[in-house]
Amino acid sequence: MNATRIRLGLLALTMAASSAASAAQCSLKIVDGWVRLPPAAMPMMAGFGRIENPCATPATITGASSVAFGEVEMHETRVVDGVSRMRAVPELRIAPGESATFKPGGLHLMLMEPAAALKPGSKVAIEFKLKDGGTALGEFLVKKAGE
Repeated sequence: MNATRIRLGLLALTMAASSAASAAQCSLKIVDGWVRLPPAAMPMMAGFGRIENPCATPATITGASSVAFGEVEMHETRVVDGVSRMRAVPELRIAPGESATFKPGGLHLMLMEPAAALKPGSKVAIEFKLKDGGTALGEFLVKKAGE
């Protein structure tokens, strides 16, 4: 009987450790990421896409960075009293099983001070910093405006 209890206890510990490891390995997924090239040389661009949280716990993005840009910020455009206004978004919480969509005229990435000229079809890596200390890496395809 003691051997059975010990085996069941070990099995429960193994399952709990496996579940905790799976939760720790769960990460946000960046889907359909793209960067819009401006029509003329400008010191800033915009990034779009969808960030999905397939994890069992909420995730909070606290910032972003990229070696391709001097600065990356999350912004949101809203119409207030008939005027379009843009503001920085310091944190973005994504509930389990939910997603956040970065799109023109709404939530988006401001990509400032490009390190080099970007060409349509090239790819840019953007790393999102999470409140729990983790990160999520996304690949963004560079497109011409209107594509």
